[in-house]
Amino acid sequence: MTALSPAPPRDAEELARAIARDGVEFLLVMFVNLYGKPCAKLAPVRTLDQLLTDGLGFAGNAADGLGQSSADPDVVAIPDVTSYVRAPLQDGLGIIQCDLYVEGQPWPYAPRHILRNQLRLLAEQGRQLKVGAEPEYFLVRRAEDGSISVADELDTADSPCYDANAATRAFDHLSTISRSLDQLGWENYSNDHEDANGQFEHNFGYADALRTADRVIVFRHLAKMAAHRAGLIATFMPKPFTDLTGSGLHLHVSLWEGERSLFDDTADPRGLNTSRLGYGFIAGLLQHAPGLMALTCPTVNSYKRLGAGADTLSRSSWAPGYASYGGNNRTHLVRIPDTGRIEVRCVDGAANPYLAIAGIAAAGADGVARGADPGDPVARDLEAAAPAGLRPLPPTLLHAVDELVADGVLREGLGKVPNGAYADYYADAKRAEFARYHREVTDWELRRYLQS
Repeated sequence: MTALSPAPPRDAEELARAIARDGVEFLLVMFVNLYGKPCAKLAPVRTLDQLLTDGLGFAGNAADGLGQSSADPDVVAIPDVTSYVRAPLQDGLGIIQCDLYVEGQPWPYAPRHILRNQLRLLAEQGRQLKVGAEPEYFLVRRAEDGSISVADELDTADSPCYDANAATRAFDHLSTISRSLDQLGWENYSNDHEDANGQFEHNFGYADALRTADRVIVFRHLAKMAAHRAGLIATFMPKPFTDLTGSGLHLHVSLWEGERSLFDDTADPRGLNTSRLGYGFIAGLLQHAPGLMALTCPTVNSYKRLGAGADTLSRSSWAPGYASYGGNNRTHLVRIPDTGRIEVRCVDGAANPYLAIAGIAAAGADGVARGADPGDPVARDLEAAAPAGLRPLPPTLLHAVDELVADGVLREGLGKVPNGAYADYYADAKRAEFARYHREVTDWELRRYLQS
């Protein structure tokens, strides 16, 4: 059995010892931009003292999505020593996440900064947000003509979920990821073939919200590295295939006070073992769901995954179509799978985890503050039929972005930037993304209209 890694370093001295212990020669000094893209420089560990004091400078405009032009001063990445991990698949390499500063001040366009602000507000109330993540992705091959196909040519079943044969054929990849997660100390407990051909999921232990967001970024990097070394592509694109289920990033969320989950109440009259505070959090998520979707489903492709069940081989999308909640029912936006936590199912594989969790925290905290109640849970299968009165989720990224900018709670939660509100900056970037997509002439249009 692979030994779990020691506890993360707490200060510069412990970081230096951890780097020496792990035989690390270089650090991947990392942060993410608005789009969730990991940006990094490779720093020799001999520069560690200077790195921790002065950080590393980056041209923010070149990194993109950081609210800068070419005329602006550098963003400076200052490592968070507690985020250090040894890269499991590359000897001599460590990874460390950074907070961004400009001219000595925290940079409000940085997604990690935005999440930190939300967690600080909770901490001022004596509360801590904990999150577990379930990242899904596809293993694919790219042909010479640029087309993609499922990596395993034998993985063709209409209902391949949990397929033991397909999982065994992918053993080298799955076991590589599993051992790597254990080396990182993330307590990997499950690795499975998901609902679509070529789709996989890895489960690991929950942690405080910031740490889980860091882990999602490192996990994606790890999965892509392992796939690349096998001549494959690991893609977190929400829906790369029209006829297959898309990839989610389901987040299991709980709010804590010390060692006690504030969502837990075994005397719940609704029978879901959820407290009034927990229901308030759920109510906040449902009320702000239309705008929240712009953060949790952040690409034009994201909305082809939602409500797509009838078009998939398995005849299920596993993605919500409505702002609804229920018990152990995977057709809702919020599922209550067990005592003391909820599962937020409107997050997809492309989501920037810092922004998605920040939005969830802001929406949920608003519901708690207002003492809101989501009403009774919906028991039926929403992929079969939805009861009247449920609010459909936005059908496109453009609709979701319009909802985001109109949502005062989410605007406040994302914070202010030098030129206004981050929500407006984010919306401008996403509207431009949608416009570029909308201008593209697709094969579907040619088939339908060329000779009409």
